[in-house]
Amino acid sequence: MSTIQIQSPAKYIQGPYEITNLPTYCEAYSDQEVFVLIDSFILKTYGDTIKESFKDSTLTLTLEEFQGECSYNEIRRVQAIAEKGNSGVIVGIGGGKTLDAAKSVAFYLKKPMIIVPTAASTDAPTSAVAVIYTDSGEVEDYLFLPENPNVVLVDTDIIAKAPSRLLVAGIGDALATYYEARACQAAYKPTMTGKFASKASMALAELCLETLLEDGIKAKLSADAGHSSQALMNVVEANTYLSGIGFESGGLAAAHAVHDGFTILPETHEYLHGEKVAFGTIVQLVLENAESEEIEMIIDFCQALDLPTTLAELGVTENIEEKALLVAKESLKEDKTMGNMPFPVTEELIANAILVADQLGQRIML
Repeated sequence: MSTIQIQSPAKYIQGPYEITNLPTYCEAYSDQEVFVLIDSFILKTYGDTIKESFKDSTLTLTLEEFQGECSYNEIRRVQAIAEKGNSGVIVGIGGGKTLDAAKSVAFYLKKPMIIVPTAASTDAPTSAVAVIYTDSGEVEDYLFLPENPNVVLVDTDIIAKAPSRLLVAGIGDALATYYEARACQAAYKPTMTGKFASKASMALAELCLETLLEDGIKAKLSADAGHSSQALMNVVEANTYLSGIGFESGGLAAAHAVHDGFTILPETHEYLHGEKVAFGTIVQLVLENAESEEIEMIIDFCQALDLPTTLAELGVTENIEEKALLVAKESLKEDKTMGNMPFPVTEELIANAILVADQLGQRIML
């Protein structure tokens, strides 16, 4: 018998205009300065709203603009500013890299953390993991934190107005959740928690996939129009909470390892995390020799959402076989999650799966 573990943020709150309640949540953790690391676009768009929400609060507020890459250099820069201000709580507002940088700063300063995603583009908000990149955008490290965020605050009005490409990328990221958890369970490998998946985490991972397949296309149409809908709300929860708990307490496998491999190719840097993970999911299914109907279903779903199903759609158009091998080699490194597959995997197998996934995407697209 194995020890199971499921972990999550202390509070997950999702609803319209919730960002205006940020002071209330901060007051529960600190009576000192609130230090906010915020995306540049969100600062310009919602900075005044955030400042106004603190108007009647006893807390002081500092807004610091994120410089764009969650690297150790950026984390050290932000940490020095927050430390100088004697900040009592660290808040991250923005996309996945901003949130991971804020989580890292809170960890090093041993302060409570409040996470406010402004797009449902990744499952990073709920987790106790921060992905660290080099200054040039390659995955460098995973920082495992002792605790999940104290609060994850999701303002669905902001999410609905974000570019639909971000929501779709989140769907691509969340799409891998069930398949990777399934692989880890079959391999009897521990999850990101170091323990084993519980029935609850597997159920959440499966619910995540069901929700995406049921509401994903409707949610994209809502996001295209900049309007909220129940389908959009369901997918925001799936992208953020169900996928977040599902991946952390269910495990990662080939799909994210392939994503990490693709980050070494400069031509893929303009593509979002979830866009590369979506293709990685197809690669994993090919590696597993999954049923043709299952692979075709996922490719059809991705194509309906404009998620990449071919190498060309990730910017890879030259020296394809050579680059597939490069991605395969990178994805097999010890710090990646390819080792969680339930069978031995080699560079050649991965490279071939990448090429077959590309061919399947091209064929179904016709």
